[in-house]
Amino acid sequence: MKIVKTIEEIRQEIRQARQHSHSIGFVPTMGALHAGHRSLIEAARKQCSFVAVSIYVNPTQFGPAEDFSRYPRNVTADAIVCEKAGADVIFAPDDSVLYPTEQRVWVVVEKLTDNLCGRFRPGHFRGVATVCVKFFNIIGPDQAFFGQKDAQQVVVIRRMVTDLNLPLQIVTCPTLREPDGLAMSSRNQYLSPEQRKQAVLLSAALRECKRVFSQGQHNVSALIAAMRMILSQGPILHPEYVQIVDMDSLEDIDTVDRPALAAMAVRCGQTRLIDNCLLGLQNGLDSL
Repeated sequence: MKIVKTIEEIRQEIRQARQHSHSIGFVPTMGALHAGHRSLIEAARKQCSFVAVSIYVNPTQFGPAEDFSRYPRNVTADAIVCEKAGADVIFAPDDSVLYPTEQRVWVVVEKLTDNLCGRFRPGHFRGVATVCVKFFNIIGPDQAFFGQKDAQQVVVIRRMVTDLNLPLQIVTCPTLREPDGLAMSSRNQYLSPEQRKQAVLLSAALRECKRVFSQGQHNVSALIAAMRMILSQGPILHPEYVQIVDMDSLEDIDTVDRPALAAMAVRCGQTRLIDNCLLGLQNGLDSL
């Protein structure tokens, strides 16, 4: 496995792979890799004959009061995870490689970014979409692999790929969870022992939502109330949003009469955690 830092180097690796008729799988990450990331790389390894992983903490998707400066960075440890999972090359550029001059062209996906996390993180998805287009253009993958935990991101990127006629497939993989149900996240390492104990209530709330839904309750207000009741058991948990939206448009709905996404963002101390589950879908992505 190689680690490269420049656009020319990664393109050379891709050219050589193409010469050997390899299919290219791509897993974009911000590093601080855990078992969830490993599962994405392993999924790419199963479906593609050459796997590229990016490790890049993208500054343009962080707001001024967010955790860009303290986001965990350890490329050495990440490289071990990548190699064990079957990656062929890591692309770990510096900011000067992806943003050599002031960025004047941005990718803005309208409407899909107005709700959920987009409502509370203005500019976040503009940064995400733009850096993904850069990576897709530089690497030219056949498939790119994303986790269901970042459900809004998946919907946004998939629509971007469709609307811009980009020649790749977006593959969504299930959220990986700790044994007690907490969705794996690089930000979990910020949590104190007490915060970690209460953070598990996010997945508990989603399980309760699915339970109530399975018993025939499809009214969104009632389902949200059930989730908030569970979250209220954590005195240090402060929900930013708890919503149920249409799976495709990400717009609020009153009744779950179509495939829907139950999603939440919750402040646990200074750490912002997100989680979600699918309602009315039997596609194997849920891990609750």
